[in-house]
Amino acid sequence: MNPVNDSLKPEERVLYALRSLYQRYGYSQFKMSKFEEYDLYVRNKDFLVSDGVITFTDTDGRLMALKPDVTLSIIKNTRQMPGNLQKLYYNENVYRVSGSTRCFKEIMQTGLECIGDVDLYSLCEVISLAAQSLSAIDPNYVLDLSHMGVVSALVDALELDAKRRSQVLACIGDKNGDGVRRLCPDRDVSGILALISAHGSAEAVIATLRPWCTGGEAKAALDELTQVNDVLAANGIGGVQVDFSIVNDMNYYNGIVFMGYIQGIPVSVLSGGQYDKLMRRMGRSCRAVGFAIYMDQLERLNSEPKPYDVDTVVLYDERADIAALSRAVAKLTGEGRSVRAQRTLDDKLRYRQLVTFGEGGIQDGE
Repeated sequence: MNPVNDSLKPEERVLYALRSLYQRYGYSQFKMSKFEEYDLYVRNKDFLVSDGVITFTDTDGRLMALKPDVTLSIIKNTRQMPGNLQKLYYNENVYRVSGSTRCFKEIMQTGLECIGDVDLYSLCEVISLAAQSLSAIDPNYVLDLSHMGVVSALVDALELDAKRRSQVLACIGDKNGDGVRRLCPDRDVSGILALISAHGSAEAVIATLRPWCTGGEAKAALDELTQVNDVLAANGIGGVQVDFSIVNDMNYYNGIVFMGYIQGIPVSVLSGGQYDKLMRRMGRSCRAVGFAIYMDQLERLNSEPKPYDVDTVVLYDERADIAALSRAVAKLTGEGRSVRAQRTLDDKLRYRQLVTFGEGGIQDGE
């Protein structure tokens, strides 16, 4: 029995495990302020998970916001150094509309960012840590990978105007093949339909898409996805599938993107990917990849309520020797029990054992 672990909520145990995981791989904790200038979020509102932002006016007249996102703050507050690689993790509260309550909520979010000279190893490490993070929450997980380069190349080949291109991307995200056909009656959309229908093991999906990714950006992107999958497989990382319906905003994301799911929760609990384009928009020339875990979703995890509030209740009266009582309580807690010492018994308190403390020390209660 681990009294510390047993007293933690499921999401608190997960945070403890994830912090240890990230530190083992050399990631340093990044701490930040609770708020940023509102302009940071206005300029990048499409990047945010939630549209809602809580604002206030600072004493100097600036419009500030309780931060709804961590990644933007990390980019803003880290320095760019050529050839350098920053490996950062965070446990931070963000303030946004909760996916479970649809009301503003203070939400603990954890995740990591790898910023700078990101190479294939760095990319594979981050994806591997995403899978290990999901496994720490629940061994029954699925990590879905996509590659924006494949999606972009196949859509670009249709040579559509901006409006129809956006609509086709939305259909891909919805796995709506009929919608693509209606939007593009004058185009060969067989590659897009293959993209929509292909879902499952990386080997099978990649083999299905090879005929439509024979050159240029599409081939390079599919080759990179193949390399990443080979590295993950070689390291025994399971639960990985490919699903090209993961279509993040192409103004911010490029390369591999991914989403994580665990059993019992109908929405993703983890989201991440490469966001070199976001770095460019914020005036940085380096590369970046990372992910976030939405801890509010973990509140949906089934956890059996404890049948009791405390192991032992110690009742004492006004005549008790307080020093002796303290020693007796310390002895019980030293045995691994949770102990509540008090003068009267609360009818609503649930306990395993009731004892009394008197001149003779601890005695069994009635």
